[in-house]
Amino acid sequence: MQVSVTFRHMDSSEALKNYAGQKSERLGKYLVSPAEVHWVLSVEKIRHIAEATIVAKNLSIKAKTSTQEMYSAIDMALDKLEKQVRKHKEKVKNHKAAGAAPAAGDVQAAATGEQKKTPRIVETENLFAKPMSLEEAAMQMEMDERDFLVFTDSATSNINVLYRRGDGDLGLIEARTK
Repeated sequence: MQVSVTFRHMDSSEALKNYAGQKSERLGKYLVSPAEVHWVLSVEKIRHIAEATIVAKNLSIKAKTSTQEMYSAIDMALDKLEKQVRKHKEKVKNHKAAGAAPAAGDVQAAATGEQKKTPRIVETENLFAKPMSLEEAAMQMEMDERDFLVFTDSATSNINVLYRRGDGDLGLIEARTK
């Protein structure tokens, strides 16, 4: 984490610079990407103002506080930053893809404590739906000893799936667009 400190309307102090840098390090546990923290410490009459800005990948957070003492202003600004960064981290962690809202049955299962495991796609295979007749597809399945065959019916130009049933016979799924 890269920390920079700027002083306005006051003399620069190595102690304040080190304090702000050390306190900023505790934000590192919430930020995964390289982050930059920029402090602006200033004095206006009797108010001590601490402004902090965090810039990281897809994140920009600001906090500003003013008190009677600079050290407490830094602490308060850091507390505000930590709260915002923690909130951002939780938001990213709990983010779900759009359209992944639970169905009504899922809400009821969650309410009763029963969670159903949803199947996930673990393997993808691309097949070319070769144009052939139904008889050719059946012969092809017998030759290759496959469990299913995806093909384009040469007579209707529809995509069909020929599959082997449990009793050894063949089943046909005809896909139609209308």
